[in-house]
Amino acid sequence: MRILHSPNSSAHQPERYFRRGAIVPHPEQAVRYRRLRDVVLADGHDLMHAGEFGLGPIKAVHATDYVEFLATAWARREAVPGIDDEIGSSHFARPHMSRRPEGILGQIGYYMADTSTPIQAGTWDAIYGSAQAAVSAAELLASGEIGAAYALCRPPGHHAYANSAGGFCFLNNTAIAARHLVKRSGGRIAIIDIDVHHGNGTQGIFYETADVLTLSVHADPANYFPFYTGYADESGVGAGLDHNHNFPLAEGADDQTWHKTLADMLALVRSYQPVAVVVALGFDASVDDPIGAFGVTTDGFSKAASMIAGLGLPTVLVQEGGYLCDALPLNLSVFLKSFESAHQV
Repeated sequence: MRILHSPNSSAHQPERYFRRGAIVPHPEQAVRYRRLRDVVLADGHDLMHAGEFGLGPIKAVHATDYVEFLATAWARREAVPGIDDEIGSSHFARPHMSRRPEGILGQIGYYMADTSTPIQAGTWDAIYGSAQAAVSAAELLASGEIGAAYALCRPPGHHAYANSAGGFCFLNNTAIAARHLVKRSGGRIAIIDIDVHHGNGTQGIFYETADVLTLSVHADPANYFPFYTGYADESGVGAGLDHNHNFPLAEGADDQTWHKTLADMLALVRSYQPVAVVVALGFDASVDDPIGAFGVTTDGFSKAASMIAGLGLPTVLVQEGGYLCDALPLNLSVFLKSFESAHQV
């Protein structure tokens, strides 16, 4: 398996955030990248540094003003009294608060959905490098050089909208890879999101388009993040009608339930007849995940990999969630091995 990554992925190092009334350790730590990198190296995969594709593929998905905010926010920190090692906000815009303020303090709340996405000295380098890994993987597929690649993206991305961050995510690596594949191939792309959280940012980015089919299996958002999207009746609008499919499941869903739902998703992919697939590869559906809500086992991830590989389509695997526990690197290891064994293009 060709693995694309950026060493800058560990430059973003959040240690804490405000959650449910308390300051708690941040689950999305830099060591996630290193543990995932180390296991793919140990398994003998072909590890490559991401190429340099610039801002073009990023701005094909994200609003220019939002990208510029992310790239310059740390340099503007002196305008915010009391800043130490990171920039954050406790003032967040809601839909009826539509004015973009000029000052950095107001813009932080304008472009961010919650307290989980602080900006630090190395944040831009990490999220830019992560996006380049996703583009690099997509480019290898588009060039016909390989039939599958894994983008070791960290921080994750599927909660990032075109113009806002949230849920540990800044740039939507999955969406960036999919849009790049559409541009390079001229064909339709399917996104399969198996993270335990709904890929709300990805849904929002493609909700009005027909050239990307978005499917997500996740814990029921009625009482689980991201709460406000991910319901089964959200099917797209305009040209995107019937091109978005959500499969919310009750918390505690096991391998059998998860696989049955995945089979339904794959049937939709086959009907859509895309030229390639992007998998939002979250491992926080694991029974061992510290912030997960499902009961998927390591064997369950292995079978899911074989099922997705059975589509027989060029595939980019983009790392999304999956948090620090002994099972995290093991789940990646078995997923890649099973995918490689079953994948034929």
